Amino acid sequence: MSGTAAGDELTVVHLMRHGEVHNPEGILYGRLPDYHLSDLGRRMADRVAEHLAQRDVTHVVASPLDRAQETATPIAKAHGLDLATDGRLIEAGNVFEGKTFGVGDGALKNPDNWKHLVNPFKPSWGEPYVEQVVRMMGALDAAKDAARGHEAVCVSHQLPIWIVRSFVEKRRLWHDPRKRQCTLASLTTFTYRGDRIVSVGYSEPARDLVPAHLLAGAKPVKGKDAAAGKAFGA
Repeated sequence: MSGTAAGDELTVVHLMRHGEVHNPEGILYGRLPDYHLSDLGRRMADRVAEHLAQRDVTHVVASPLDRAQETATPIAKAHGLDLATDGRLIEAGNVFEGKTFGVGDGALKNPDNWKHLVNPFKPSWGEPYVEQVVRMMGALDAAKDAARGHEAVCVSHQLPIWIVRSFVEKRRLWHDPRKRQCTLASLTTFTYRGDRIVSVGYSEPARDLVPAHLLAGAKPVKGKDAAAGKAFGA
């Protein structure tokens, strides 16, 4: 970025959702350890690494959760970088963590859980949206500072990514989970001029690998592939 005035350089931060997770029981895994990428998820990660291979990436950082670390690893390797970890990129906290949460089965059938669903605006079942915005903006700013004048990749999770994008684009934070534009292995890209975000973009380098029912707007299905993660993040 030679010739660019100090404080006016362009920096790009890609906020990436991890790839598909091996989860045959359909558990809302949330922040639980030992949930790893499936074979398909690893292919997704490799695809995005190939997509970004010629970009000016100088910093790669991920949520501490296994699936995010595994997604970020081939990207860091492609650029000869050490993978950093930022706890602020972690999945949203959720009281239903560890439970099944499919359509027509699972946690919603238990009356003991209904008290957690009274306020979708906060939301009452997990980490407040405002708290997600604060930590995610902090993580984005840190990545921007680490890659000034270049590009950074931050691997995180669907709900925190969608919430911080909604905040930047000045939308309300409560929303219909089925309408999130944040499919597996997608890139939500923030361009900074100096310290100010000037544009937000979105792309799906691994779209052809994503099962149709997991794309944004798809109808939920019953069973193990039901939107346990679709409704609350993942």
